Amino acid sequence: MPEKFMIRLVEDETAVLVSDVKAIAVSKQNYLDRSRQLVRRLGAHYREDGLTEVGFWVPELAGQIIQSQRDIYLEVFTPIDDIDFRRPEQIVEFQYDAVPMVQQGEFVWGVVEGMHAGTPDKAGSFYWLRYRDNLYDQLNKVRDIVPYSLPYGVFAPAELYDVRQMQRTRKDLDYFRRWAQSAQVTEGESAPRVKAPVNILQIHVGTASAEGTLEALTKTYQRISDKLENHEPLTAAEQNYIGYDAVQLLPTEPTIEYRVEDVDWERDFFEIDRSLFGDKGTHVPTVPVQAILRKPNTQNWGYDIPLLGGSTTNPAILGSLRPHEMIDFIATLHNFSQGPIDVIFDLVYGHADNQALQLMTAQCFQGPNMYGQDVSHQHPIVRSILLEMHRRKINTGVDGIRVDGGQDFRFFNPLSGDIEYDDGYLFAMSDIVQKIHGCERLLFTIFEDGRPWPQKGWEEKSTYRDLIEQRPDSYQWGPLIFAHNTPTLKGFWNIKWKRVTEVMYQGDRWITGCGNHDTVRRGNQIDVDADINWNLGETLPEVLKNAYDNPATNLWVYGFSPGLPMDFINVLMHAAWGFFRNTDERYGVKVVSEEKGFLDWQVNPAHYGETHLFTQLKALGFDSYDQLVEFLVILNRGMTETEYDIEKVIVLCQTELAEADGSELFKRFIQYLDVPLIRQFAMAFMEDKHEYCRVCHYADELDPQLTKYNYQLRQYRRKNSWLRNNLSGLDRFNRLTEGDRTIFVGIRNNSQNGFPATKQVALIAHMGGESVIATPGDWLQLDLENWKVVIASPGLAIESIEDVKSIELHDGQGILLEAAC
Repeated sequence: MPEKFMIRLVEDETAVLVSDVKAIAVSKQNYLDRSRQLVRRLGAHYREDGLTEVGFWVPELAGQIIQSQRDIYLEVFTPIDDIDFRRPEQIVEFQYDAVPMVQQGEFVWGVVEGMHAGTPDKAGSFYWLRYRDNLYDQLNKVRDIVPYSLPYGVFAPAELYDVRQMQRTRKDLDYFRRWAQSAQVTEGESAPRVKAPVNILQIHVGTASAEGTLEALTKTYQRISDKLENHEPLTAAEQNYIGYDAVQLLPTEPTIEYRVEDVDWERDFFEIDRSLFGDKGTHVPTVPVQAILRKPNTQNWGYDIPLLGGSTTNPAILGSLRPHEMIDFIATLHNFSQGPIDVIFDLVYGHADNQALQLMTAQCFQGPNMYGQDVSHQHPIVRSILLEMHRRKINTGVDGIRVDGGQDFRFFNPLSGDIEYDDGYLFAMSDIVQKIHGCERLLFTIFEDGRPWPQKGWEEKSTYRDLIEQRPDSYQWGPLIFAHNTPTLKGFWNIKWKRVTEVMYQGDRWITGCGNHDTVRRGNQIDVDADINWNLGETLPEVLKNAYDNPATNLWVYGFSPGLPMDFINVLMHAAWGFFRNTDERYGVKVVSEEKGFLDWQVNPAHYGETHLFTQLKALGFDSYDQLVEFLVILNRGMTETEYDIEKVIVLCQTELAEADGSELFKRFIQYLDVPLIRQFAMAFMEDKHEYCRVCHYADELDPQLTKYNYQLRQYRRKNSWLRNNLSGLDRFNRLTEGDRTIFVGIRNNSQNGFPATKQVALIAHMGGESVIATPGDWLQLDLENWKVVIASPGLAIESIEDVKSIELHDGQGILLEAAC
């Protein structure tokens, strides 16, 4: 029998904790301030003296009569064996302890001795709260909503972690010391705020490397940093990561997990052997508990979250399953050899997937919406929990936040009788103070906000300015980087001229650009029979890639347009992208049935034939791209016609494909089609799609001239940060249109704050249509002898200013000129 750890409730320390929270509850502060102080104590906090403070919010207990203290207890699983966090699957023995807790109103508290705190190399104790519902005679489970570590996912117990040790040993402490020494507090703010970057690179961790982990992304940046420091050449793929002073990660919160319907068991990542527990849930305390631990393998585009655990990192993107992995990534960017790179978190707090109802108390939600559940952000405790979740998340050391779906934070105001936006909550997120070893600061903030979405016509009605007009230190997504950006269509930039001019004259606080996680996904949904701009390529995938990574568009955005440009690594790599998740039993088939657009716009049939891609679908019998397209068309039609009756859909698929009964597809898949197999198909499609979206598959196909050109544009922007300002009365910007042709032309100068201009920049950008003979001198009334070409798009042979006096420009080409004043 292994040595037993002494894990027990420390009653006198618990009494002190309960006394402290009672004092907060009866203080003269307002209800929200009291709630925020109480919520700061929730979760498990490993103290310097080795004790652990534990707190849970359990509003469902407030009205119940608990028979004894033993009916509320902390269930603790402390590993006896070492856990290898990199193993796909293992069986581990745990010491089991049931530690009685103390109820105080809607809260449960305790100070516990003997719990082990996790470190990078050692697992800590796992825990959750249990209580017996005497009315229904059932044992219920309460999870830590704001944990520091969830190595085995949201359905597993949380892990106690030594956060102080993690912060003490981070490798960017000098960065924070230097930052604190040079920072200044703006009047009216509680701490200095991180300044806006010049440009941003958006990254989805799961597809940004072959491994799909933060540690792999860290190695990428460290390798690039070392190469630059040693003056070694970069590959075309590596060049796509540099020239940015900020990186924005798509959501890194834990995502929903695969749950099997219509059965009474789950194959969890942390599967406890309950055979040693009696009918009442009682365990024999002298016998160790066994659990099967499985490394989380969820794949998700990032926005399908259960909300619980938003304070920590999705274990599926942690190669080591340790919280330090996020700290190491941030520190690597802060210590980048060419200067610090900011890290921005993309936060989803406005809604939750329906799976959240299985994990959190009902008080956290106010009803269903199109995503799943609206969050009760007006409830003082829930609001405080969300802000505390946010505080713990940003204390990893990030420099900025992007708040997803600002328009989702709405509430009914009984005083006005209207549905109003909860801007106060959005600003509260922006005003959380980050504290890292004596450095206190407010973070750079971006709001994604499309109000009055989802009203009809919201895209044209929205000003995209509601929040930045109230908070001029923040930024919003601009209208051209929002969801309905479809530059693959003929005449797109002419159609969007009104929005283009808004960017030019009021876009200094907008995130600008063309390609991001949402716009490319929308691009997949365009009808293939629409009026496509075939100047951009011979196939739909070529058109899409050249539309979102377009030299003329990039020249306009980086070399001339106001605002803060943002690129997406999958766009720069010409890699595939779309909506994906391998976590859906209930809607998986429906979601996949709607994915023909991904095949049309993203999948090159030649790529489909490569042996290392689409391996699961090929194993089912889909040897060719055409077979997959044909089946998806029938599947989609069947799901629509039968109102998503899978049994009827199966019959339809087998009937329509019966003529192919001699094919390998029929022999291996169609003739055996049933509900489990069609769900297996949906899972295979999503996982193969995720693999196909990894940027590593496209590195060897990149055009080095294009990656070099894009890098030159980023360098130019950083050297001319004045370009972020709106156009002044001395500047010009126009479009030239003829037939289906759209040309952007303009002149800007760098005069600011009353100082005279020292530099002028002129733009000629062919945004769509037939080729044209451009004469910049005539079009812009320029004496070209005083100008020089600073950047020209690939394919233009320009050696001197003489070459641009009359030059043929094709769709997607452009030039940037510069002159001293």
